[in-house]
Amino acid sequence: MMRSVSRNRLAVVGGVILVLLAVAAVCAPWVSPHDPLQVSLPEALQGPSTVHPLGTDQLGRDVLSRLIYGARISLVIGFIAVGISVVVGTAVGALAGFYGGWVDAVLMRLVDTMLSIPTIFLLLAVIALVGPSIQLIMVVIGLTSWMGVARLVRAELLSLKEREFVLAARVLGASSARLILKHLLPNAMAPVLVSATLGVGGAILTESVLSYLGLGVQPPTPSWGNILNEGRVALGVAWWLTLSPGLCIFVTVLAFNLLGEGIRERLSRSDT
Repeated sequence: MMRSVSRNRLAVVGGVILVLLAVAAVCAPWVSPHDPLQVSLPEALQGPSTVHPLGTDQLGRDVLSRLIYGARISLVIGFIAVGISVVVGTAVGALAGFYGGWVDAVLMRLVDTMLSIPTIFLLLAVIALVGPSIQLIMVVIGLTSWMGVARLVRAELLSLKEREFVLAARVLGASSARLILKHLLPNAMAPVLVSATLGVGGAILTESVLSYLGLGVQPPTPSWGNILNEGRVALGVAWWLTLSPGLCIFVTVLAFNLLGEGIRERLSRSDT
């Protein structure tokens, strides 16, 4: 798969961007030029310079350092939220697709109900009631984005469970759990992988929206969304405060989409 995906130049570009971003996030204490929490009021709202390549914010904190540390928050939230959505969606889709009948009907009506609720309003309501925190944001995003994965897994299992290798396993006495875990799910995870890759970008974008609205990661912890929110009030005099985090969000989401599209094309060729 890696060799095939590497022939897609756009997917390679997306993968390289994500690797560089991950390395910067992991090595933030060593690659960050300044302490992201260090306040220096005399240096407030300074434009890009050799000392501060992306300028400073209202409290004189280095924007580049805050963006590098903010990448940690965004990537962790994205991966964990997608991990939760994949686990929940795979479990629901597997049960619905394997057992069918009333189990399928009940679970799919649950999926339809969740899809009918505007996700952003549900997120805002839950966070407003419980209070914003990084852990809550990851869980809430994950628990409101599993429906697409459930539908994908269900569709795959409806097709796979009638194939010869599953019938042979039934004849040999395999239990339902073994059929699902050992035979069906491993063959149904290809589209889930594509969906998860694209979902990470969506989760990062959702976290950024919540932080921009003040209901996500709370200051002084840096995240791309709250850096963007802080720059909104000084947009007329400090354009770099909104441009820098906006570009980070745009490039990261685009990179995940390019990588996911490359994987999807590879899997489409293997199916044909």
